[in-house]
Amino acid sequence: MNPISIVGAGPGALDLMTIRAQQRLKDAEVLVWTDSLIPIQIANIVKNDCEKIKTSNLTLEEILSILITKYKEGKKIVRLHDGDPCLYGAISEQICRLNDAGIKVEIIPGVSAYQATAAKLGVELTIPDLTQTIILSRAEGRTGKPAKESLQNLASIQASLCLYLSARHVEEVQLELLNFYPKDTPVAIAHRVTWPDEWIKVIPLYEMAKTSKKEKFVRTTLYIISPTLNINNNR
Repeated sequence: MNPISIVGAGPGALDLMTIRAQQRLKDAEVLVWTDSLIPIQIANIVKNDCEKIKTSNLTLEEILSILITKYKEGKKIVRLHDGDPCLYGAISEQICRLNDAGIKVEIIPGVSAYQATAAKLGVELTIPDLTQTIILSRAEGRTGKPAKESLQNLASIQASLCLYLSARHVEEVQLELLNFYPKDTPVAIAHRVTWPDEWIKVIPLYEMAKTSKKEKFVRTTLYIISPTLNINNNR
């Protein structure tokens, strides 16, 4: 039988999906998708008779039950995640449970928001003699982090820091970052990058929280804090 395909939708733009991802969608008989985080035009790639199941109101247990049931029916299944499913995709538990049920899984990567944001801005996040390191992380909220990966430790490196899932905690994040980065360090705020209503702006670090609150950003928001943005923006 075909494995269940965990597919990365990318940041939102249809033409930023991989060819393999689009092909899996075209072949799908069942689509289980994160409807609150993925534009409808991506879900509409599937055939007209494909069964679409939204997950925004489902628990993980309910999602897994659906995946296992549809697999046993012999269906070709796509579990569609936003961005790259290997990055904050919460797929580990899904894979373990499916493997326990004797179900194989394939993962198809997607373009991540930090890549799409840098491309939109036309910038490079790794400038020689300034920083050669990109850190992908998040603020600590309901999902805990190892103490060694505290924002304090990560910010102390002063590398290009990309923060996902952090808009709800932006005030605390800004306070912590100001202990390590100069207050005028450029911060790229990207909301729903590559969507039709995308919002991207580069502001100084000290305006990070105020700008986020003004725009009422809560979800699908990425912050890139990087000294490289100064060089790229002043070329």
